[in-house]
Amino acid sequence: MRVLLVVGARPNFKKIAPVYRGSFEHDPVDCKIVHTGQHYDYEMSQVFLEDFELPKPGFFLNSGSGTHAVQTAKTSGT
Repeated sequence: MRVLLVVGARPNFKKIAPVYRGSFEHDPVDCKIVHTGQHYDYEMSQVFLEDFELPKPGFFLNSGSGTHAVQTAKTSGT
């Protein structure tokens, strides 16, 4: 089974950490992190990956900053 855990803002990192770790208890689960890129600097992103001992995201969507519509368009690939 493949599982994608999508994170974009600070609360998401805390929420996915136990799910990510729990995926190791169920074989075969291929669990990857998808980072929307909504929060992309160290203090808003990388620090939480480190604090919650999460790996580098498997996918980075690079939505960056902008209005809600701009971020959604970048994330969805349109």
